[in-house]
Amino acid sequence: MNLIKVQTTINAPISKIWEYWTSEKHVTNWNFAVSDLHCPAATNNLVVGGEFHYNMAAKDNSFSFDFWGTYQKIDIEKNIEIHLGDGRLMKVFFETSGNDTIVTEEFEPEQQNTVEMQQAGWQMILDNFKKYVEQ
Repeated sequence: MNLIKVQTTINAPISKIWEYWTSEKHVTNWNFAVSDLHCPAATNNLVVGGEFHYNMAAKDNSFSFDFWGTYQKIDIEKNIEIHLGDGRLMKVFFETSGNDTIVTEEFEPEQQNTVEMQQAGWQMILDNFKKYVEQ
């Protein structure tokens, strides 16, 4: 199975990127694709075998769901490997490039939406992360 890949380059040191990616107080500020969605709650047990749970919701309360996963591998400030709640594999890579940090996500596609739609949605969330970190 081919993995879907999204990537961004952020003008910030890798230590800040890691903190903003893994800290519950920061996740709630960036983990959504568009402005009518939000992430009102997040928990993160960043240990192998630990879980994260991010509440993804519409601001008008019309829907919400628990986006979650279990950590399989953690290499601090380098990469994370996760089994998502639905069984799919997700990998996140953090790489220093001069004064910037490249963040790359790779994940197995789900069967409900097209690959293009999934890639676009995940890229929007990653772009929102970049905007939040750089502000």
